[in-house]
Amino acid sequence: MRSETIQKLLEINDQFYQNFAAAFAATRRRIQPGVRRVLQNLPVGGRLLDLGCGSGALALELDRRWQTGSYLGLDASPALLAEARAALRAAPSGGVDIRFARANLADPDWVEVAAAYPVDVVLAFAVLHHIPSTGLRQQILRQVNSLLPAGGLFIHSEWQFQYSPRWQARIQPWSRVGIDENDLEEGDTLLDWRHYLPGQPEQVGLRYVHLFSRQELSALAGHTGFAIIEEFESDGEGGRLGLYQVWRKQ
Repeated sequence: MRSETIQKLLEINDQFYQNFAAAFAATRRRIQPGVRRVLQNLPVGGRLLDLGCGSGALALELDRRWQTGSYLGLDASPALLAEARAALRAAPSGGVDIRFARANLADPDWVEVAAAYPVDVVLAFAVLHHIPSTGLRQQILRQVNSLLPAGGLFIHSEWQFQYSPRWQARIQPWSRVGIDENDLEEGDTLLDWRHYLPGQPEQVGLRYVHLFSRQELSALAGHTGFAIIEEFESDGEGGRLGLYQVWRKQ
């Protein structure tokens, strides 16, 4: 994929999360059933890195469950990080060492922020599908691998919106954002998003999302030093809108 196209796709999502941070955070107050299943199987008191932590719902849930351990949440959106920090201040204080920091996975230097905090497990729920191009995804996953000890786990989920007629109806032509679909990779999709807070008019946002196949994820794992050891479907309509995978560092 050309660098110009990658940049356009990144800008679409940056603009979305800048304009709709508060409304988006309002739809993410509860963590998904698949995320709860992951948390139930994590060793209590571990050291977690959460990529794309958003408004902090996972951190708060972890603090309710654990009496010890550490958590570092990274996100590129200052507005969502502000929501996360405000939510943490308002919540009862638990025993987990929780920190948030700004980092953009598309910037190769993001790993330097994370490297200061040793981790056992890296999480990335509904994040990789916002990363354009196979090359950039491989770069990020190699960096994730570098942060983990031997045998460390990378646990992630990818949106499987092909199973939702409602979201299929939200697919938009690439001409809306001036991108030639011939410059894209198979699975690259433009979706609109509609939500509003009380007292606000409805606004429409656009997001870039990549639809992963299992074969594609398997190739990514193999090229970046991981082995897939578990997967399951969960969430949303029919309990299959999220594909969760557990990768182990080789």
